[in-house]
Amino acid sequence: MKNSIATLLTLLLTIIFFSCGGEQNKKRDHLVFRYNENAAVNSLDPAFSRTRPSIWVCNQLFSGLVQLDDKLNIQPDIAKRWEISPNGKTYTFTLRDDVYFHRNGVFGTDSTRTVIAQDFEYSLNRLLDENVAAPGRWILQNVADFKAVNDTIFQIQLNKTFPAFLGLLTMKYASVVPHEAFEAAGYDFRANPIGTGAFQFKIWEENVKLVLRKNPLYYEKDEEGVQLPYLEAVAITFLPDKQSGFLQFVQGRQDLVSGLDPSYKDEIVTPKGKLQAKYNDEVDMITGPYLNTEYIGFRLDGANDAVKDKRIRQAMNYGFDREKMVMYLRNGMGTPAIYGMIPTGLGGYGTTGYNYNPEKARKLIAEYKSENGNANLDIQMSTSASYLDIAEYLQREWQKIGLTVAVDVNPPSTLTQSISNGKVSFFKASWIADYPDAENYLSLFYSKNFSPGGPNYTHFKNEDFDRLYEKAFTVINDKERYALYKKMDAIVMEEAPVVPLFYDKAARFTTKDVAGLGINPLNLLVLKKVKKN
Repeated sequence: MKNSIATLLTLLLTIIFFSCGGEQNKKRDHLVFRYNENAAVNSLDPAFSRTRPSIWVCNQLFSGLVQLDDKLNIQPDIAKRWEISPNGKTYTFTLRDDVYFHRNGVFGTDSTRTVIAQDFEYSLNRLLDENVAAPGRWILQNVADFKAVNDTIFQIQLNKTFPAFLGLLTMKYASVVPHEAFEAAGYDFRANPIGTGAFQFKIWEENVKLVLRKNPLYYEKDEEGVQLPYLEAVAITFLPDKQSGFLQFVQGRQDLVSGLDPSYKDEIVTPKGKLQAKYNDEVDMITGPYLNTEYIGFRLDGANDAVKDKRIRQAMNYGFDREKMVMYLRNGMGTPAIYGMIPTGLGGYGTTGYNYNPEKARKLIAEYKSENGNANLDIQMSTSASYLDIAEYLQREWQKIGLTVAVDVNPPSTLTQSISNGKVSFFKASWIADYPDAENYLSLFYSKNFSPGGPNYTHFKNEDFDRLYEKAFTVINDKERYALYKKMDAIVMEEAPVVPLFYDKAARFTTKDVAGLGINPLNLLVLKKVKKN
């Protein structure tokens, strides 16, 4: 009997304890921002932040010389100001003196130190180190030299003019890191990062959870002089199924859902791209342009003879209604890509692309068949399951103009590798800008960027395009450079190595208690100014 009473008392005390803890957690819930990732974070080292999940986390942990605002304007970060030489080749940065690395054992017990120019010299040298093999080293391909002039002055010398260079420095690859962490025996920076960002590392159980805590020494303040960030913590879970993550959001266990997945898009968004009425009281929808062009590419030196003929490629561009596709398959979340590869929001946007013209498409196909003995067109499109609905729509539309296209569904990783290695002749792809300049998109067609060594997956080669591409690097005046970009995009559209589908739109869904999140065309997650009421 005594044992039974003791057991009951223990149970009651446990319930009371956790109930009190639960109430306390509820009181502090407004200080924790929660979201789910369906894909893994590959590393917490900014030199390896090549995937969006890793970039999002590194954007909270690390800082660089410069940063972007939500309109993609370059703003000061650790560099409070900079000067560019008249020839556009020398960049001189003056650093703040109130930026500290996160507290960590490598600096001694509960201590830290100020960031100095020599830290940027070390960080960029590490990015170039062949033994490190960082995927981000390409951002320094036009750099001839860099050095710390003193503790507060850092200078970069380019080997040729590259007007988009400052934009490259906003990428997380260019973040500053402390040399002590890499000199400490056995220290694993990938899983125990030390940065200068608004949040600092706390816990990471790979593919389970990741927790960041507020950086009490962060240097940025809001307009009223209040130190950022407002939140105490960021908690990330890793449910691989997007629909499960969405259900967690609906149940109030997550504060954010990013993007529209076919598994839940019709549940939350109307066919015209508006928030479903039943969510109006609980959810806010934030949308904006996203520097992502979705397209289908032709491997011009591949095995398929049909797609090597420009008339077939042009016919496929004319042969479907992009507006209809975006409306019914994307719930209006996107803009039909009828103005070339460069998306809206970037200089150079607006060249003449392809509108829906099935009559012209049929004529081009008839000409090809006439010259090739009424040849049978055997075309196979490779895609992933996420875009199967679009692939099947295109398949039906192209059937109407006389083309039979088979659809081959691949896992995303397999498709990416096959595209790079040239194992597919016609493939679904997308290009998300790394930095805010249209050179991002034009680099896909420069002949010296042939894959697998570069991003020219179509193996497109055109002498006029190459000449204009190289000339653009020497033009400092934005208006003149954008005119060159537009000419290059026009060449691409005429030769049709790709079928542009749509310019993407970023969409974020938050609970009503979230404020200050915002959105930007690079779809970066910035949490330092977020509040939860």
